[in-house]
Amino acid sequence: MSGSGTARRSAIVKALFAIAVWGASFIATKIALAEAAPVTVVWLRFAMGVTVLGAIVAWRRQLTLPSASDLAYLTLLGCLGITLHQWLQSNGLVTSQASTTAWIVASAPVFMAVLGWLVLSERVHPLAVAGMAVAALGVLTVVSRGDFAALAAHRFGTRGDLLILASAPNWAVFSVLSRRGLRRFPAAWMMFWVMTTGWLLTSALFLLTGPGPADIGRLTGRGWAAVAFLGVCCSGLAYAFWFDALRELPSSQAGALLYLEPLVTVAVAAALLGEPIALATLAGGVAILLGVWMIERR
Repeated sequence: MSGSGTARRSAIVKALFAIAVWGASFIATKIALAEAAPVTVVWLRFAMGVTVLGAIVAWRRQLTLPSASDLAYLTLLGCLGITLHQWLQSNGLVTSQASTTAWIVASAPVFMAVLGWLVLSERVHPLAVAGMAVAALGVLTVVSRGDFAALAAHRFGTRGDLLILASAPNWAVFSVLSRRGLRRFPAAWMMFWVMTTGWLLTSALFLLTGPGPADIGRLTGRGWAAVAFLGVCCSGLAYAFWFDALRELPSSQAGALLYLEPLVTVAVAAALLGEPIALATLAGGVAILLGVWMIERR
């Protein structure tokens, strides 16, 4: 096998690993949330993630300090992409199902397209407009579980569903702002500092607003296993592997693999948490993926 073929196969394996663990992350979060407060879970997760990703960056001889201006930019990204985003998702998962969360999160590219149109004056093709409408219908179907009468009566899912829904446009803002940095910095280096600054901000929330360090002592072996999976696999290895894969795979192929993530969540949530696979939710999820495909097609 040629060197390029070996590299491509390795990239696909790394990308699939990242997608699989990210898909399972919502289930692991719900397991950990049964034993600890959301801010405690997030703080522990990214303490481990920073350690693992920092070790990878150091091994690659990329562990350098950012300049003061770059640090301000990276801190903004850390606030949005780590502190706020994980606060929304972890608190949302207290009452939202893991499978519902995955489908809603999959709609983030829709909000990215809207931001590109409103903020960056990017042209929007009619197919993308149709995709936005299809994905929006899918989100409404997922959140309402197909009960549109509940939407008319202003019963818009659970509080957790609303928090998860808010995390999707927040991630879109984070992604749009990240574009400039990804053109300037090595991806893993940038993600390490984004994660570090976000974890430091989360530390303030953990110490000032949460139950505090005593909450950690309530974790059982099952809870620690879930947190370790989130920290080591989802926040450490997965990011490094994903960015490695992006160097070898065309963005269209890597993006196509992301469609598998919510499917992984649905399957693992059904197996480990006993979440039912509702036909309406599945139909809504398919509509979201179709809408995203229509947007990214152009």
